[in-house]
Amino acid sequence: MTRTYQLTFLVGLKSGILDPAGQATRNVLQHMEYAVQDVRIGKWIRVAIQADNAEHALALGQEMGQRLLSNPVMESFEVTVKAL
Repeated sequence: MTRTYQLTFLVGLKSGILDPAGQATRNVLQHMEYAVQDVRIGKWIRVAIQADNAEHALALGQEMGQRLLSNPVMESFEVTVKAL
């Protein structure tokens, strides 16, 4: 029997890849006198999916992240699963 799961993806640039938006944000925060050392900007994606169990949902999420939701050359991602 399938169940609905929520997959949450955090996608960001790999270390060593320049992040101009992150650098600009860091500069502004430092100018505002926050002791910010580094800022990296990414994206957050939430997907509802039907799967047999949490492990199956996670496997599907890994596949989605690798095939579409991230650029494996420049980005890494994390996916978490929550039953709905």
